[in-house]
Amino acid sequence: MKQAPELAAKARGMEVRMRRLRTTHAMRQLVREADVRPHKLIQPLFVVEDESAAGPISSMPGILRMTKGQALEECRALHDAGMGGMLLFGLPKVKDAAASSNADPDGIVQQTVRAVKDALPDFVVIADLCNCEYTDHGHCGVLNARGDIDNDATLDLLARTALSYARAGVDVVAPSDMMDGRVRAIRAALDDDGFTHTAIMSYAAKYASAFYGPFREAANCAPQFGDRRTYQMNPANGREAMREIELDIQEGADIILIKPGLAYLDIVAQARRRFDVPLAVYNVSGEYAMLHAAAEKGWIERETAIDELLVSFARAGADIIITYFAKEYARRAG
Repeated sequence: MKQAPELAAKARGMEVRMRRLRTTHAMRQLVREADVRPHKLIQPLFVVEDESAAGPISSMPGILRMTKGQALEECRALHDAGMGGMLLFGLPKVKDAAASSNADPDGIVQQTVRAVKDALPDFVVIADLCNCEYTDHGHCGVLNARGDIDNDATLDLLARTALSYARAGVDVVAPSDMMDGRVRAIRAALDDDGFTHTAIMSYAAKYASAFYGPFREAANCAPQFGDRRTYQMNPANGREAMREIELDIQEGADIILIKPGLAYLDIVAQARRRFDVPLAVYNVSGEYAMLHAAAEKGWIERETAIDELLVSFARAGADIIITYFAKEYARRAG
């Protein structure tokens, strides 16, 4: 029996039409699920102790190695743009096998932190905590007699360095070395010295990635022998990342970080489903350089691609996005 015309019309009216919510820009914005706001973005900065080393980074167009004074002015601009904060990397004049200058109270990171916090006390300053920029061999820890990375000896150096950063006024220390037990050692050192308010953002799942190449040029920290696969994670492993994150939370991490971002969105999404702590992702140097190069060739539209890239991190579940595009995006979004 054929359906009556009025019933057929009613049935057609009940069809699902997904395009109804895409008809205008205002409608699309109304139902937008994920968003990226400037106060959720962190800009990485490279600051040099030797001012003659300041200047452009060839593999990261638009990104500079800065003097302390330039870094302070950049932080003023980031603050004015409503940014969430900055992540500081120090490049010392002198390197040695034991990363001796890293914990120096008058080191370049410590000097810069004091200058920024004096001028902008409410601006969030995060100090990356590693040794690769400070060792002459380019590895993230101190070496034992066999030339291997000595995990436990490195913990002492990390704890002393974290204390020097906290005394300088940093808001957050961000251990990126991937040594076992580093969060516990750093938390204990900070608490014992009265810095219970200093937060730890742990690079909890940091992969041994090909996407770090431009950073190694920027920080002059490529390993002089071997690689970092004995301490950074195997890119094939996802379940292991959840275990690394859980251990760091148990040891006292306040924020967890996944690095890199673009090739590891599944790890971000898994972590978001499983853990309730603030979750950060690092849109790393190789990802920046890759997008920048494609845009320069005219193969992609730069601003649209940046927007799409950053929203993918938010959609996957990241609360905080560390990206070299932060300042550029904030100026447009602000």
